[in-house]
Amino acid sequence: MADGSGRHRALAPSPAAAAEEEEPLGDCDAAPKYAGREEPLFDPATDSIHATHTGHVRLRDLEEHGTGDDASDDASDMAGHRRGASMAASFFNLTNAIVGAGLIGLPYAARQAGVAVGAAMIVVVALLVAWTLRVLALSSKLAGQPTYQGLVQHCFGGAGLLASSLFQGAMAGGGMASFIVIVGDTLPHVLAALMPAAAASRAGAVLFSRRFVVAFFVVCLAYPLSLYRDVGKLGKTSAFAVIAMCTIVVAVVVEGPRIDPGLRAPPGTPVRLAATGVFQAVGVITFAFVCHHNSFMIYGSLRKPTLNRYFEVIRISTLASTAVSLVIAVAGYLCFRDRTQGNILNNFPQDSLPINIARFLFALNMIATFPMETLVAREVVEELFFGGRAFSLRRHVAITTCLCAASLAVGETVCNLGLLLELTGGLSASFLAFILPPACYLRLCSGPRFSRKTLPHWLCACFGLTVMVLSTVLSIRHALATREAAGSCW
Repeated sequence: MADGSGRHRALAPSPAAAAEEEEPLGDCDAAPKYAGREEPLFDPATDSIHATHTGHVRLRDLEEHGTGDDASDDASDMAGHRRGASMAASFFNLTNAIVGAGLIGLPYAARQAGVAVGAAMIVVVALLVAWTLRVLALSSKLAGQPTYQGLVQHCFGGAGLLASSLFQGAMAGGGMASFIVIVGDTLPHVLAALMPAAAASRAGAVLFSRRFVVAFFVVCLAYPLSLYRDVGKLGKTSAFAVIAMCTIVVAVVVEGPRIDPGLRAPPGTPVRLAATGVFQAVGVITFAFVCHHNSFMIYGSLRKPTLNRYFEVIRISTLASTAVSLVIAVAGYLCFRDRTQGNILNNFPQDSLPINIARFLFALNMIATFPMETLVAREVVEELFFGGRAFSLRRHVAITTCLCAASLAVGETVCNLGLLLELTGGLSASFLAFILPPACYLRLCSGPRFSRKTLPHWLCACFGLTVMVLSTVLSIRHALATREAAGSCW
């Protein structure tokens, strides 16, 4: 809290805060850098942070004293906490951000890597995502930066901000295109099943076609919603999205063994425990799990935004997401094996009622989620090319129009969701999830850069760099070599 002199006086840790104290990472031998300065942990005269005798960062110090924010108005802070998100709401938000659209591509990842290797990679990526989310949260406390881009700029300057913005833009753009492909894969089947007579007519063949449905989705639904400047106006859809994901998993598990045997893998088709497409599969899995560019918003929205509470949300959300992902990946692959498509729902017939319900719910989820990715991509464009300028409605509309048109062009041209997931996950998601978080923490840590305690950070960054390079190169080469990977709609 700030006293009359403007300095912050030390706060005695409350029993609750002391009970919540833990050693979160313990990766640095020396005191971390705080806001660009190398100083001891929290000191009431210098606003810095004290190091424990082990050199670890104490959550109590970070949580009780914050990062220099003025906490003079306790009543206002308490009112803000009451207005924040509950643990349950944060769980839904993070779970939705983790699994998202990539869920239906996980059986394809099991086909690429083999079911045993694919399942193992899902667990490994989930553990890495949970760990790097913790690293990001701690790094944001150490640097006093509430956003991903602010943290990267604080650690690496303008070059880091440029790199993170480009990869965030690519991640958002890939997500927008993937959502369009998903809508094209789902809604035409649902409409044809609901109105079979109209679909069989000449006009229905046009109105219910993939290209018309996709164009209508973008122009009449996604584009108007994307023009909003405030994402809060789009509503809270995380709980609905999680229910939709669970519905898809149940539908795939239940309907897979019951569909026409001619649509499943022929009898005697071997179950591949391991295959050669490991790095392409990691790209798909990474796209499904990465949520780092959304994590700061979820962390800050907690009613009581302490690190321990946020870490608990991370643990529960990643556990639930991993369980759901393993079920759909294994069940989908075992049913269709070598016939498993990039969108597992495309393996099912059009007249399956449970699958059509899942398709419809998933399409609604994509319609609601598309504008959120547009918001990220638009902010990247604004930051890179128009930083510091006053808001312009004309520029706002022009950027939104160009982004939606570009994603529509990709979504109309590429029909195989697997390729988009591989490229977006391998290139952008790996950089945002496995390279930047440990790099930022190593930058903030004032201890030796190479030591036993910093080894996990270096290994994580090397893993991310390997996946980013090999997954992208192999996916492009596979797309050029086979028409299946390209999946052109034209």
